[in-house]
Amino acid sequence: METHGATDDERGGTPTGRGAEGAPDPATGTTGTPSTPSTPSTGITGTGITGTATTTDSGPRHAPGPAPGTPTGHVDTFARDHLPPPEEWPVLLQDLPELRYPERLNCGAELLDATVARHGTDRPAFRSADGTVWSYGELRDRVDRVAHVLTGELGVVPGNRVLLRGPTSPWLAACWLAVMKAGAVAVTVLDRQRAPELATMCEIARVSHALCAAGAVDDLIKAGVPGLRVTTYGGEGPDDLLARAAARGDAPYEAVDTAADDVALIAFTSGTTGRPKGCVHFHRDVLAIADTFARHVLKARADDVFAGSPPLGFTFGLGGLVVFPLRVGASAVLLEQAGPRHLLPAVAEHGVSVLFTAPTAYRAMLDELQGADAPGIASLRRCVSAGENLPAATWRAWYERTGLRIINGIGATELLHIFISAADDDIRPGTTGRPVPGWRARVVDASGAPVPDGRPGLLAVRGPVGCRYLADPRQREYVRDGWNVTGDTYVRDADGWFRYVARADDMIISAGYNIAGPEVEEALLRHPDVVEAAVVGRPDERRGQVAVAYVVPRAGAPRDAERLRDFVKEELVPYKCPREVVFLDALPRTATGKLQRFRLREPGSASGA
Repeated sequence: METHGATDDERGGTPTGRGAEGAPDPATGTTGTPSTPSTPSTGITGTGITGTATTTDSGPRHAPGPAPGTPTGHVDTFARDHLPPPEEWPVLLQDLPELRYPERLNCGAELLDATVARHGTDRPAFRSADGTVWSYGELRDRVDRVAHVLTGELGVVPGNRVLLRGPTSPWLAACWLAVMKAGAVAVTVLDRQRAPELATMCEIARVSHALCAAGAVDDLIKAGVPGLRVTTYGGEGPDDLLARAAARGDAPYEAVDTAADDVALIAFTSGTTGRPKGCVHFHRDVLAIADTFARHVLKARADDVFAGSPPLGFTFGLGGLVVFPLRVGASAVLLEQAGPRHLLPAVAEHGVSVLFTAPTAYRAMLDELQGADAPGIASLRRCVSAGENLPAATWRAWYERTGLRIINGIGATELLHIFISAADDDIRPGTTGRPVPGWRARVVDASGAPVPDGRPGLLAVRGPVGCRYLADPRQREYVRDGWNVTGDTYVRDADGWFRYVARADDMIISAGYNIAGPEVEEALLRHPDVVEAAVVGRPDERRGQVAVAYVVPRAGAPRDAERLRDFVKEELVPYKCPREVVFLDALPRTATGKLQRFRLREPGSASGA
């Protein structure tokens, strides 16, 4: 199926960079197959964002700022044009030789074509729960066919933003790789996000095309994004992406000659204001997460089999289930259903050796491992936990039951993947670990000055990947003095291990998912029976935190908690729905009218439904 939104004239002009006279319209996609030389045939050269290399006592680094003479591979330069100004970038480190990439780099070609050249076509790449296996040769063929459809039929030009939406599957991964090889920019979202969220993300990123699983298209259509061209996959009819791809008889697709610092990915996260922030990542960034955490902490191998619960719409899942295995020629089991009761059978059936999930799932799987009929997990050698704090009690219970040491880690969408962790004998239960090779970290006060070891403060990090928000003034809050300040409160001990204390803002972290309280409040306030709303996190033994909504209802309105919960589920992705709704006559405020959230967090502040 294919649908079209309003034209650019209806939305008030093309929001993307057209470049030279006669260049294709990147929003409407009225063009044929793009050319792939270092300087596009449209005459657009542009400037890449590779900074001038300097040397410090900690090794080479990039000073943020454009490097004249590095042409972009993009025709549509909207994403590059809306990066933060160079003075707001973090310092980017290149301490390790493996992080010094060539100026011309396409991460899709490097992850797929280069891996096939090293390991051949016969190795398994992706596996499904039903036993279907794609070899590397089959994956490359399908990726190339989709890339030909994108550029030859759908009018995608390098730099266009292409939204990807669907449950975790080999085809979703193939679509992402095809977008990379085509030189476009992947905009990753969750298949359960609702129309209002999708509309906002598409507006921020100026998305022109979308590849969407047939079963997940309704909310995308409901979003009513002007000018958006939606193509479904996994459905029926000749317009379905898979039917189009199967009909292609083209030669292998030659990846667009992108710069290492061309934009490859926009991943969204929510801040405390609730409005999503588009995190911009380059082709070099995608490889850097594999060449740091996967290489030095996981020590990923070609014979590994990866699996996990995070969806590919999260960078935790995209890295752990696609980028890491492809980088070393390994395989991944891509599970549409990946709850705790699905993970252990998948480990046993497919011989999974590297598992990614959240502490909540490890706690739940302990129950599944009891009894004589418990699934076998002898193949596991690495268990990775991220998304929320890993309690020492959970770590010890898992180790006692399985003999496996969980690798804890902290990452961020802004930094793409895990940057503090520890493995094997370096693990200290109750701590996150130490900076991953290639990264630096410290604990600072509100002014940015380092605090003494043992004293809590804000976590600040720098490494090969850094925060670059798309056209968002909150960049200045996240990056301070060249450091990425994540909003987490940490303590560093005298040996250099980092211990998580709490979030420094109002973000609720529930079962590994980030929930911005103000975003949920805005959804509640859209209900006609809600006058005021405040959403805070409450500690929960299994989930870390759960969202609790405090609501002042309209006079005479029914105090129906389930009705409000159902309403929020229609507005937002379901995991953001409050677990509890408490009705109050008034919210606690100061004399000046400021909401006192801390009073709502106090134990026993109220009880609700």
